[in-house]
Amino acid sequence: MSDRITSPANILSMLQTMRKLQAEAGAGVDPVGASAAQAATQTAPPFGDLVRQALAEVNDTQAASRGMQEAYERGEVPLTDVVLAMQKSSLAFEATLQMRNKVLKAYEDILNMPV
Repeated sequence: MSDRITSPANILSMLQTMRKLQAEAGAGVDPVGASAAQAATQTAPPFGDLVRQALAEVNDTQAASRGMQEAYERGEVPLTDVVLAMQKSSLAFEATLQMRNKVLKAYEDILNMPV
């Protein structure tokens, strides 16, 4: 699994995807590319399922990072792979934390709306 995570092609692909989504978000483009009619006919998965899935992915990233640290201690992987896995884990956690903060802020804004 560590080979798949740290392969140069996978890292470049992830960076390209992130840059594309960032550019689309800045331009106000729908990153999914669905028209309003298509969006109305498609059913989205429940929000709770999406959150569970995202948290599971973050947890998997953190577990992979811990596994890489232990593999490094046994002398099985180079330090660069460990640092990269730790940075990915940290970034995933920080993104999750920011999303939680934004959801809580939106909830507070809704509660404070005049009726």
